[in-house]
Amino acid sequence: MSRRLIDLSVALEADIASDPPAMLPQIEYFDHKATAGQMAGYFPGLRPDQLPGGEGWAVEKLTIWTHNGTHLDAPYHHHSTMSGGARAITIDEVPLDWCLAPGVKLDFRHLPDGHVVTPDEIDAELDRIGHTLHERDIVLVNTSAGEAYGRPDYLGKGCGMGRDATLHLLNQGVRVTGTDAWSWDAPFSITAGRFAEEGDPSIIWEGHRASMVIGYCHIEKLANLAELPSTGFTVSCFPFKIKGASAGFVRAVAILED
Repeated sequence: MSRRLIDLSVALEADIASDPPAMLPQIEYFDHKATAGQMAGYFPGLRPDQLPGGEGWAVEKLTIWTHNGTHLDAPYHHHSTMSGGARAITIDEVPLDWCLAPGVKLDFRHLPDGHVVTPDEIDAELDRIGHTLHERDIVLVNTSAGEAYGRPDYLGKGCGMGRDATLHLLNQGVRVTGTDAWSWDAPFSITAGRFAEEGDPSIIWEGHRASMVIGYCHIEKLANLAELPSTGFTVSCFPFKIKGASAGFVRAVAILED
């Protein structure tokens, strides 16, 4: 039996449209020549030109948010409470067995930007791919946002998962979900238009806030979901362990056994 891995993560990259302007990551690169003096400084008497090629180390300085790049949201990001009033767990408290489990892909690329997915649409897609959800399945949503990553229109692309749709998954034992869009919910720009017309605050972040009823995690800014089959793969999405944080960076990978 052979094993195939599909990288589901975007690269952390500066100077592309990946987040709102106030949250964009910054990366300062220091090459081997720039750090030769820094390295020599740890060894009194050593001159930079005595290092091989006069080179030190390559290193980078990051100014980032925990929600840059492909990341896993902890319930604490969604609200201070989860599961009916319990203290919401932070990313360092997420159970590890949530983060390695069979994957299921729902293909919603045909749905328009800003559409809020319903439970019936989830069930119709599950029927189409012939899958019955099992407890702890990791459900990944392929939207139209995936192919737009890095483009100026990325933040406004993709359908969103509504409160009812999210709870529909959680009530069947799902505890980790994911999307290739910037948010699990519909794009803010489109939801803002709806709020201006309807004046209903419950539509804001409704998929995230479902965690207040049943705590769960979701992955945002996934990549390459179009390369996945609908089922028959395992998802690995262990988050970087940051004490008390609302999210952790993830190198999400799909594992296929052929």
